[in-house]
Amino acid sequence: VEACSIAVVGATGAVGRVFLDVLEERNFPVSDIRLCASERSVGKKLKCMGEEIAVEMATPQLFSEVDFVFISASGDVSRALAPVAAKQGAVVIDDSSAFRMEPNVPLVVPEVNGKDVEDHRGIISIPNCSTTPLVMVLKPLMEVNPVRRVIADTYQSVSGTGAAAVEELRVQSKQLTNDDSLTHHDLTPHAYPHPIAFNALPHIEPFLENGYTNEEMKMVNETRKILHAPDIAVSATCVRVPVMLSHSEALHIEFENPISPGEVREILADFPGVKVVDDPLANVYPMPIEAAGRDEYSSGASDRMYRIPTASQCGS
Repeated sequence: VEACSIAVVGATGAVGRVFLDVLEERNFPVSDIRLCASERSVGKKLKCMGEEIAVEMATPQLFSEVDFVFISASGDVSRALAPVAAKQGAVVIDDSSAFRMEPNVPLVVPEVNGKDVEDHRGIISIPNCSTTPLVMVLKPLMEVNPVRRVIADTYQSVSGTGAAAVEELRVQSKQLTNDDSLTHHDLTPHAYPHPIAFNALPHIEPFLENGYTNEEMKMVNETRKILHAPDIAVSATCVRVPVMLSHSEALHIEFENPISPGEVREILADFPGVKVVDDPLANVYPMPIEAAGRDEYSSGASDRMYRIPTASQCGS
């Protein structure tokens, strides 16, 4: 594979740092790498591919000198920089929600709808972290048995919010365990509206008028777009849990025709990027501490594994 030049916007952030680690782990063919972040980080050096690379400001000139631009920053940053980079001839891979639902921007999970990349016009979007495992499970099953509806419950780690939230969980946990006189009411949360240590928050992103959160509606709308299934019924409840790394999901899938758990296991086991972990009588099932750090598929910085539903959960 021919080496390419890339720029990483948001290189100093939590996702950006994981991206740099993945580049090195996979020995990605890079001829030149440019690291970009906010003005306060300019000049800071990050280690990548065995080199110390200084952080720069993202500029049109820089974008004109690279083949790909990976943006792992806020939606505002993506909206400001992605069109500029695309205009300069670079292909933008955007990790924010800024362009996901734009009709002319492919929203891609490579194993699920990789061919959609061919229709890009300079910008390619990466789906929300909770959407990716959902479509990875649904895609191979839908090819065998039409899916009527899906109820998804997520248990999302604090890493999805960023490094500050990870540190907040660590600090709050220490405070509560080291001082018996403290209660949750004595803690001052910053990353979330309530303390996250030893707690669960059914509140990821703002609530909307329909009663769902923005995170939950992302799962609905993005799933429909990725699977090219505008009529599939999806309902999601997204919960932030006091776990450092790795999101988990429970999926309740209703199929058009009867299907056994054994068939589901076989279908998922044959799908690239999915690892079946399902022997509950032997206490073997997916857990965040086992999934974190693994790379079962190529489309996300956070890793997930899936438990096959029981017969009663599969529907008929």
